[in-house]
Amino acid sequence: DGDNGIATTTSRKRPSSNESTDASKSQRMLLRPEDSIYHQNNIGSDIIMALDDVVSSVSDDNTRFRIATYRTLRWLDRCFSAHRRPHDQNLFPIVQGGLDTSPGGLRDVCLAGFRLRDDLAPGYAIGGLAGGESKDQFWRVVDHCCRALPDAKPRYLMGVGYPLDLVVCTALGVDMYDCVYPTRTARFGVALVDGEAPGTLRLKGHDCADDYRAIAEGCECMACGGGYTRARLHAMLKNDSPLAVSLVTHHNLAYMMSLNRKMRDAIKEDAYPDFARRFVRDQYRGKEDGGQDVPSWVNDALRAAGIP
Repeated sequence: DGDNGIATTTSRKRPSSNESTDASKSQRMLLRPEDSIYHQNNIGSDIIMALDDVVSSVSDDNTRFRIATYRTLRWLDRCFSAHRRPHDQNLFPIVQGGLDTSPGGLRDVCLAGFRLRDDLAPGYAIGGLAGGESKDQFWRVVDHCCRALPDAKPRYLMGVGYPLDLVVCTALGVDMYDCVYPTRTARFGVALVDGEAPGTLRLKGHDCADDYRAIAEGCECMACGGGYTRARLHAMLKNDSPLAVSLVTHHNLAYMMSLNRKMRDAIKEDAYPDFARRFVRDQYRGKEDGGQDVPSWVNDALRAAGIP
């Protein structure tokens, strides 16, 4: 019935450089909760994740969501039992339940189950989002989960990495994030920058061909600090230079680290509302000033966080 683990398709061996992957040579592999924890214990990361049953957030199969939510709770018990290194590895449960934030709904079912196991959980992850749902649905699930999860333990929002999303969700109570966005967008020659939404600079664009400024003034990444101008990166990217991709990747990671430092400092100084308002204002100047208006979901989310 699928309750024993996740069945995935894998190749029997890694193809060589001149060998294509043949679907007929693949086989199904069963990954049980015990297997997941065994491998994560061997890897030795500081934070490891419980094996959960994830359903696309845009699915309309309510029965499948219900099955996944209860299965996630059963698998969590098996993950805790299999965890061999609780003294130096933090096993986070992952909140599932689709977009159902109704009282007593599936998110509440999952959260209630976690509260019964709170003595075993050093922190929590919020999963099942960033899969195509609307931004209004997205922030409401994040807000709902943050209000129910304990304040004294870290809250980790999985798969979310747009700078605006980080600023808004931090206001809602999220502490940690992960996402491929900064590195993936770098591979397309797109750099992350402060300023007007969407906060990106397309280095392959014609505007950068004769622009001899750094990507961002004051940035100390390998690109900006190394003297690579927008024009030089433009030419390198147009010639498919792997070095250019590495440089933009380093810049984007440096940008995200800088953003997180600014958010952390604002929290320490009890000035996060001002920081969030300023960040949003810089991205959305308003149509009257030649920019864009603040999206309604951003205003709604910040109001829910107590930031008018």
